Amino acid sequence: MKTLRLIAATLLLLTAAGAAVAQRPQAAEVAPGVWLVQGESALGSSANRNFISNAAFVVTADRVVVIDALGSPVLAEELLEEIRRVTPLPVRHVIVTHYHADHVYGLQALKAVGAEVIAHERVDEYLQSDTAQLRLKASREELFPWIDENTRLVAPDRRLSGPVTLTLGGTRFEIGHAGPAHTPEDLVVWLPERRVLLAGDIVFRGRIPFVGLADSGAWVQALDRLLAYDARLIVPGHGPVSSSAQADLQLTRDYLVHLRHSMARAAQELEPFEEAYAKTDWSRFEALPLFRAANRINAYNTYLLMERTAK
Repeated sequence: MKTLRLIAATLLLLTAAGAAVAQRPQAAEVAPGVWLVQGESALGSSANRNFISNAAFVVTADRVVVIDALGSPVLAEELLEEIRRVTPLPVRHVIVTHYHADHVYGLQALKAVGAEVIAHERVDEYLQSDTAQLRLKASREELFPWIDENTRLVAPDRRLSGPVTLTLGGTRFEIGHAGPAHTPEDLVVWLPERRVLLAGDIVFRGRIPFVGLADSGAWVQALDRLLAYDARLIVPGHGPVSSSAQADLQLTRDYLVHLRHSMARAAQELEPFEEAYAKTDWSRFEALPLFRAANRINAYNTYLLMERTAK
């Protein structure tokens, strides 16, 4: 059995290594000193090494500040290589927008080079939950060999309790608590001099959001607050950078509102979910990537949420 597992693991490594060439993180400068590494528009898998989310980094006068850490340690190590290609300055901080696996499983590689991990204090609710450990256990199987027994969850070094402005290397970072929305601990990072908003998974661009068990009503309110920013560019948690900030914020908002309205009507009328789903008009959103993978579960979770609210 051990021999078979070793053979299977070797084949998987060879297959994944061949796929990794095309999936290697590549940094592109999207604003002066602001660089984006863009993940695939896909579900996490061993084949793509869980490279499905974005990370960004900001080069300041004397240090590099990273936003999010990608979905596996090897991806974060390749992110560090990209940073070294751009600048010899050290990575001093990593700001985590939220603690979903595709954004944090690379943290240990950034921590190993001395980066301070900054997150909202509500992340402790997740880190202390059974969900976090069960997710890691499942990932060690589903995302092997990129997530394995050596992969661990890294707690923040600095926990924020509310909005804070940090001046790092002469650059001002305004960090706001946007949650509870996509997660209770959602953070957004505003660079006022550049008018760049790093929005994490509050904004999904060019694909269906993953709603999960999120409070979609609070998420809509968070988007309303972000619409008040005079952003020139938005760096989303998934998808390409947006130069049409208002339109992309509005698309995510419109999708969530459509989910809530259609599922609220069904819940109030005691209509079974399958009937409600079948009669809902999804035409505006069904051409977006991951619609087939995510929309039904998004709708079902929203149906359950609206059912509880109706009671």
